[in-house]
Formats: sequence, structure tokens, C-alpha cells
Amino acid sequence: MRHQRSGKKLGRDSAHRKALYANLTGALIEHGRIKTTVTKAKAVKPIAEQMITLGRRGDMHARRQAVAFLRSKDVVHKLFTEVALRFEGRPGGYSRIVKLGPRPGDAAEMAYLELVDSPLVFKTRLPREETGAAEIEVAAVEAAEPEAAAGVDDAEAEAEVAEESEEPSAEAEPAAEADESQAEDEPEK
Repeated sequence: MRHQRSGKKLGRDSAHRKALYANLTGALIEHGRIKTTVTKAKAVKPIAEQMITLGRRGDMHARRQAVAFLRSKDVVHKLFTEVALRFEGRPGGYSRIVKLGPRPGDAAEMAYLELVDSPLVFKTRLPREETGAAEIEVAAVEAAEPEAAAGVDDAEAEAEVAEESEEPSAEAEPAAEADESQAEDEPEK
């Protein structure tokens, strides 16, 4: 029976598992967001939050404990000087897990493990039946930069005027395509 045996084994022995947790925690502190499986993210999240709590304490003993676990003085320095200051007023809950769906190779459930002070990013797709491709691009630009959206509308209007003026030359395009297809059929010498 596994009574009082918490934690996942992840198919590794204890030393390999400890190294995995240390590496994933260090990568999270260094980069702010990592992409991993949901099971690994759930296992690493409490460890990463403990390390950030050590960083918030800020004393020498906490620094030595962090170095003993993370094994990288550079990551510990960033933890104590940058990451801990960002979470100074927060009592806990420093990270979140955002599920991404199955991985293409083996269908493992993937997720982002990220620090909560980074913005939450969602992918949204507009249906193609309701809007054209140009409107999707404009919607994406308006969502990203509202100030630049007005300039995009003017550029689209100019592009539509240019397309209307090119309509008479549409008959010349099939002839040019035929010349290109003949050139592709001939072997180069």
C-alpha cells in the first residue's frame, strides 16, 4: 500500500526525479514560462513556489537552501534579485498551469507552467465563413495595436484600388502561367 506516499514517480529513480525537478524549476525561474507535460507541471509547481518563497525571505540561509536544490548560482541570483521582488506583496500562488492539448508525437497532454505576473495569452481564431482573410489580419492587428489599426485600414483601401486597376491585365496572366509550366516540363541541360 502507498499510504502517505505523495508525489509522482514519473518513471524515474529518485536521483533522476530530483534532477528533473531542479532543472524544470530553474528553467521556470530563468525564463518565466516553460512548456512541459501536465503531470510534470503539477509535480514541479509546488517546488517552484517553495523556491520563490525562499527568495522572498531573502536571508543567507534561504539563499543556501536554494543553491543546494537548484545547483546554479546564476538562477538563484535571478530568483533573489528579480523574481522575489515581483512577488513581494503576494502571499502565495506564484505560478499557473495553462493546458495546451495533446502533443502531436505521442498525444501526451501538454501545458505551460508560467509565473502569474506574465500576461495570459490565448489563441483565438475567427471563423472564415463570416470574415475574409483580410478582415482576420485587421482584427489581429487591432487586437495587438489599436493605434496602428487606422493605418492598416488606409493601406487596405489603397491595395483594393490597386487591384481594381489591374483587372484588365488578368487575361495576360494565364498566358504567363502557361509559359512557366512549359519551362518546368523541359529538362535543364
